[in-house]
Amino acid sequence: MTEATRPPVPPFTRETAIEKVRLAEDAWNTRDPHKVSLAYTEDSRWRNRAEFATGRDEIVALLTRKWNTELDYRLIKELWAHDGNRIAVRFAYEHHDDAGNWYRSYGNENWEFDENGLMRTRHASINTLPIAESDRTYFWPLGRRPDDHPGLSDLGF
Repeated sequence: MTEATRPPVPPFTRETAIEKVRLAEDAWNTRDPHKVSLAYTEDSRWRNRAEFATGRDEIVALLTRKWNTELDYRLIKELWAHDGNRIAVRFAYEHHDDAGNWYRSYGNENWEFDENGLMRTRHASINTLPIAESDRTYFWPLGRRPDDHPGLSDLGF
């Protein structure tokens, strides 16, 4: 079975890598595990913190667990580097738990894509810090980050 193409496809230029990062950010901000999983190959391999997932079904299960506990999740991703079919990203997101405690998670991801622009490998290293609600910086309505909202570098992250 041939999988769909998800432009932009490798080899990435700086502009197409930035576009790919923003498309990933937008998808993750939907908090829809099934929609997000379609950007990955059927046999995609993930390392997310200390959890490993292989294939879309396991990715959907991981993301479902994630967004059932990370409430009001808002994410910003930023290109760090790119080469050929690989992109390195840094990111930060804010969320709260069901007790109302707020957190900001910082991380780095290494992505590798197939020729169709589907991600076949994702390695994520993430650290989470508790924050006071007054220290939050992500206030856009749930969903896509507005184009005029500051990015990570603008926020000093």
